[in-house]
Amino acid sequence: MSAPRFFCSAEIPPHSRFLLPDAPAHHALRVLRLRQGSPIVLFDGTGGEYPATLDIDGKQAYALTGPHLPREAELPGRIVLLQGLPSGDKMDWVIEKAVETGVSAIVPVAAQRSVLQLEGERLEKRLGRWRGIATSASEQCGRNRLLEIARPCSLAQALASLAPGLALFCHPDADTALAARLRQAGPGAADTLSLVIGPEGGWSDTELELARRHGAHPVSLGARVMRTETAGIVLAAACSALLGWLD
Repeated sequence: MSAPRFFCSAEIPPHSRFLLPDAPAHHALRVLRLRQGSPIVLFDGTGGEYPATLDIDGKQAYALTGPHLPREAELPGRIVLLQGLPSGDKMDWVIEKAVETGVSAIVPVAAQRSVLQLEGERLEKRLGRWRGIATSASEQCGRNRLLEIARPCSLAQALASLAPGLALFCHPDADTALAARLRQAGPGAADTLSLVIGPEGGWSDTELELARRHGAHPVSLGARVMRTETAGIVLAAACSALLGWLD
């Protein structure tokens, strides 16, 4: 069984006795109920990890750290998911699974047909929750870099900040299948993928035209229509497989 992994926002010193911050200490002692001398792994989200041993001193938890190990579990390319805000807590699931599938960043998009509208204190609480979910998912799946989560914005704002690379958006009436579009892009053209996923009601005609003007290509994922919380995860996984990023 692999050692439990903990994210630490503080700098982790190698070969030291390091006082664990409150969150990982609580998780180790109160949730997992780890014992003195238990092996653990620490990471700070910037890459690599530190093998360590848990050292319990009263109510405080320390880590006896080893060397920094440059182990990574990232995809060879970068995937940015522009996700139309879904209703309820569906975004929680999207974020968790995006971490597991190797997505690098998520841009929540307040689309014209998005039911969920976030602002003020409610927005800040939701952002904190999403980042906590991303951290927990990284601890679980073995990633040493945290998913970047942007503040919600309009589709126009999201498209204006697209990184150079290939942009795709799912559309049930698209004439080109995903595999064909990736072949057309050619080797090296898809080092950065931007995947544009609409909310439950889909994109408006205005938004679809806007996406096309920014160079996003419509693609089909087959004869079945997927839910918004499923489409982006399936598209990310399919792109990774078709591009050989899972080798």
